[in-house]
Amino acid sequence: MRKLYVLFLSLFPSLFLVTAAAPAHAADNGSWSVYPAASQIAARPYFYLSADPGQTIDDKVVVTNRTGRPLTFRLYAADAYNTARDGGFAVRTVAEKQRGVGVWAKPAKSRVTVPAHGKVTVPFTLSVPEGAEPGDHPGALVALDERIDKGDGAVALGVQRAVAARIYLRVGGPTVPAIAVEDVRVSHHQPLVPGLGDSGATISYTLRNTGNVTLNPKVELRATGLFGRTLLARELARIPGELLPGQRVRLSEPWQGSPQLDWGDVKLTASAKDTRESASASFFALPWLVAVVLGAGGAVGTVLFVRARRARTPVV
Repeated sequence: MRKLYVLFLSLFPSLFLVTAAAPAHAADNGSWSVYPAASQIAARPYFYLSADPGQTIDDKVVVTNRTGRPLTFRLYAADAYNTARDGGFAVRTVAEKQRGVGVWAKPAKSRVTVPAHGKVTVPFTLSVPEGAEPGDHPGALVALDERIDKGDGAVALGVQRAVAARIYLRVGGPTVPAIAVEDVRVSHHQPLVPGLGDSGATISYTLRNTGNVTLNPKVELRATGLFGRTLLARELARIPGELLPGQRVRLSEPWQGSPQLDWGDVKLTASAKDTRESASASFFALPWLVAVVLGAGGAVGTVLFVRARRARTPVV
C-alpha cells in the first residue's frame, strides 16, 4: 500500500528559544530555529523590508541547531498565504509555484549544514523586478529538513519538518487597503419540539482582502429579529490576525441560544485601518415540529379548498 507523506511547516513566532543568544520571536520547533541576523540596533523578530521596483536588498538569515548532532537543511524562499481552515500564516512548499518573494529572494546557499549546538549565517539577496505591483508581498525564508520520517504500519504518515523566518516586504507605490465580507449564510439547529432542547445556529461567511496591503481585521456581528429587536451583538474573536493581500478565508461563528421562532437579519461588519465593509443575510427560524404541523395544515387546507370549489361548480 502506498505511503502518504506530509510536509509540516513550523511557523511559531510566539515561541522563545531557551538560549540567551536567540532573539525574541525566533521561529523555532524545538530542534532548530530560523531568524533574521541582528542589526546594529537590535534583534529583529521578522524581516521588515521595503524596496522600490527594480531595487535589490541584501540581508542575512541565521539558522541555529539546538540538537546534539549536525543537521542539513534545504534553504529556500517562499510566498506566504492564509490557510483555508483558520486563516493562519503559511508558506508554499518548495515544490509549489512561487510568484513573489519566493522568486525574488535568493539565499547564497541552497543547502546548509549546521553543527551540533551551533549556528550558520547565510546572506541572501531580494531583487524586486521593475514591474512589481506596489503594496505588501509577504513570504519567508524556509529551512527544510528533507529527511522523511516514514512512520510505522501499512499506511504510514511521512513527515518533513521545516521552520521559516517571515518576510514582510512592501514595494513602493500606491497602497490600497480594502476588505470585503461575502457569502453570509445562517444555518439553524432546532429541537424537534419547541421549548424542549437547546437551539443554535452557525453563521458562515467569507472574509476577503481585496486591497494590496496586509490587514489586521476586526469583525462585528449583529443579529436582529422581528421589529428590529437586537438578538446578538458582539465582536468576533476567531478571525485571522493577519489577512494577506488577495487572500480569502471562509469562517464560521456559532450562535448558541439562537431564537427558535423568529424572522430577522444577520449583519457582519469587517473593518481594518482605512477600510470598512458590511454584508448581511436574512434568516427564518422555525422548529421542525411547527414546520411539519404548518405544512400538514397547509396541505389539508388546500385539499379542503379544492373540494369546496368543486362542490360549488355546477355540472353542465
